[in-house]
Amino acid sequence: MRIAIISHLKHAIVEPFAGGLEMHTHLLATRLRARGHDVVLFASTRSDPATGLTAICDETALMATGVAEATDIAFFREHHAYLRLMSELRRGGFDIVHNNSLHYLPVAMADTLPMPMVTTLHTPPFCWLESGIRLCRAEATRFVAVSEAIRAMWSPIVPIDRVVGNGIDLDRFPYRAVPDADPYLVWYGRIVPEKGLHLAIAAAQPVGLSLRIAGPISDPAYYAAQVAPHLGEAVRYVGHLDHAALSLLIGGARAFLCTPCWDEPYGLVVAEALACGTPVAAFARGAIPSLLDASSGVLATPDDVDSLADAARRALLLDRSDSRARAVAICDAETMIYGYEALYEEMCAHDAGVNPATPMWPALAAGRSAPRSARAL
Repeated sequence: MRIAIISHLKHAIVEPFAGGLEMHTHLLATRLRARGHDVVLFASTRSDPATGLTAICDETALMATGVAEATDIAFFREHHAYLRLMSELRRGGFDIVHNNSLHYLPVAMADTLPMPMVTTLHTPPFCWLESGIRLCRAEATRFVAVSEAIRAMWSPIVPIDRVVGNGIDLDRFPYRAVPDADPYLVWYGRIVPEKGLHLAIAAAQPVGLSLRIAGPISDPAYYAAQVAPHLGEAVRYVGHLDHAALSLLIGGARAFLCTPCWDEPYGLVVAEALACGTPVAAFARGAIPSLLDASSGVLATPDDVDSLADAARRALLLDRSDSRARAVAICDAETMIYGYEALYEEMCAHDAGVNPATPMWPALAAGRSAPRSARAL
């Protein structure tokens, strides 16, 4: 299949990833290409060429156009980048468009495309994306949620076709049966207020273990006020790590503290920790409770430091092999790709007036392997 993937333009789709959406988009593009599809990723200029990149947002392209009137230059440039892309996609010869952006224009203009489009909803509703979706009149478009929590949030606004859970490359987060000899807890992710790192720092102290922190400092003011004053032997910031270094850090920890201060849409950091065999202590928010079971993690009362500390102590007693088994069962990228391939084929068959029970691409159907969770572990 010839597949166009529309990325968001806030950050480059390249490792080390700015966050879970960037990692998801990279994995989606590269795994589909590895499956033999002709994939083009429309993203920002510094994204990974291995994704089949076509850059649509050159930082200097619109430097001299309209900036005197525009009050938000980034918004202005994104608007024009997506407007141009939607016009060009009409002539792109794609079988399907997968909209993985957070922008209103791709969905608002979906009815201008001759091919079907699927939009993955990664966040709770917000005004700009919601307005674009409400304007969407395309019959050959569908909306997919990354979790049941996100489906529930969006369902009053638009019918959600199905849930396709995010996946991770389990091979890049290898299982560690034995953690590092020097015991520590780990927290990682974007360092911003809504991720709640300050609460993890407060909870680690009564547990009696040091805390190691990794991730991009996306909000320098928050880092300076809430994180930096606590750094020392007991709390260490180790930087923004690539996959290899990050998996070593996670796998070496006794437990992962997950502290969202908002309704987490999915929680890729939880999936990664489980894959490494690291039990999770997490606030029960958003989709997080659906990722954990009693053998792999312990849920805490949101925003309650004492509850999180207690959850961490209990997580230390869990069997690491059960955490890995949980990741294999529900977080495997193969399962995600299998789900999207089936949806693409179904949408294209419907658009072409073909019986969906008859594969349009027999080679694809024959080559599609069962997800790892459906095979012997």
